Amino acid sequence: MNRQGIELKWLLLGMFLGSIGNSFVWPLTTIYMHQQLHESLTVSGIVLLLYSGANVVGSYIAGTLFDKKNPRQLMLGGTVTATVIMGLLIAFNGWPVYGILLTGVGFMNGWIITMVNSYGTQSGQDGRYVFNMLYFANNLGMVIGTTIVGPLYQYAHGNISPMFSITTVLYVLFSAVVFFFFKDNESSRRSNREVDVEVEDGEKQVKMPVSNLIISWTFFAALMIIWTMYEQWASNLSVFMTDQGISMTKYSLLWTLNGVLIVIIQLIITWINRYHSNLYLQVFLGLFTVGFSFVLLLFAKSYIWFVLAMTVLTIGEATAFPTMPAIVNELSPVNIKGKYQGILNAFSSLGKAIGPLFGGILIELSSYRILFVVCAVAVFVTLAIVFIVVKSNQSRTVHY
Repeated sequence: MNRQGIELKWLLLGMFLGSIGNSFVWPLTTIYMHQQLHESLTVSGIVLLLYSGANVVGSYIAGTLFDKKNPRQLMLGGTVTATVIMGLLIAFNGWPVYGILLTGVGFMNGWIITMVNSYGTQSGQDGRYVFNMLYFANNLGMVIGTTIVGPLYQYAHGNISPMFSITTVLYVLFSAVVFFFFKDNESSRRSNREVDVEVEDGEKQVKMPVSNLIISWTFFAALMIIWTMYEQWASNLSVFMTDQGISMTKYSLLWTLNGVLIVIIQLIITWINRYHSNLYLQVFLGLFTVGFSFVLLLFAKSYIWFVLAMTVLTIGEATAFPTMPAIVNELSPVNIKGKYQGILNAFSSLGKAIGPLFGGILIELSSYRILFVVCAVAVFVTLAIVFIVVKSNQSRTVHY
């Protein structure tokens, strides 16, 4: 039994169930608010901004508390609270209650994902394998959820209650997994007492080495920038594609392709890492391909170009995004791993929050072409900075 008393399979099952549940919520927000609640796209954007902002706060608080309090109680409290909010949304999904409760969902999602990632740092297995598998489980759930939710919403004639009913059931199952399989043990209780003592002593024993700190914070900032650019695919690109005469159905298929490719690429990467692994090289290659996907969009005039660009984007996403948390995990001292996973998730959520607004403003001021150029340049500049910082500090890092 590992430190936190949980086997990786239960962690993956929890992530999988939560991912399906979330996939029944976030894709419908804009269309539901606009078509059923008759709110403007601006109001929808504000609600999504509050959702992502609450996600940032939930991520940071959860990561900080994980290192100091009982992780199982925090995890169970998060899943149960999320279940209650989802249950309320079955009956109370009018305006403005929907926006308020959805903000609560955002907070709890940040809380739960950070808790799962923090548990992953204590799984007793290779961090690279753990974070690849967590990313795999998350995206497998997303593929299933997003494939089902569209037809289900159409069949329900715009009634969102069935979606929240399914999500509530999934979170009940998630809570059951936490209750029965996320066990406390003496070593985890002792570890928490040790952390309390170290905090009282000024955290002298849990401070990060300077080189570790520099690389980690560079990764946090890089993830915020990358997610800001990445979110153009999830928001403003749908309008660009329909302006090109491409249907929304074909746009949605790009995300099905994204999810399927992530699952396949993650399996390939997991297999390759058994024999050879260079985490920093994976980050460099991943960031380069994400940037190159925006270069391809400059030439996109037909659907096949968007398919090609999404394929390149997904290769970069699947290569870099799960690798950066794994590196931060290796660079973080044992007793503050949760804190830094929380910060990482918070910066990622911040990028997701400002991405659609950033792109919308840039498009209004200029054009989609300028947006794609800015995105490509931003990612490539970020890659250059990450490369320089890593090469300058890598030899002095301490691994935990």
